[in-house]
Amino acid sequence: MEVVVYTKETCSLCEKAIDLLEELKKEYRFTYTLVDIYQDDALLEKYQIMIPVVEINGEEVDFGIISAEKIRKRLLLK
Repeated sequence: MEVVVYTKETCSLCEKAIDLLEELKKEYRFTYTLVDIYQDDALLEKYQIMIPVVEINGEEVDFGIISAEKIRKRLLLK
């Protein structure tokens, strides 16, 4: 399962999203990759006011204040 978190430096919501994913890793088997939107102009334009954005298997699942329930549902679908 491929989980990507679009983020930026000094982002408290991003830190909360990462903490949530770390907790969910105790229940589900997955890894995640952090992508800094400031390293790619297209990503910056697309996500600048939405971050963090959690993408699972290529699908944007949640953004902003990340919901554990939304992430759980997508992880269960595999």
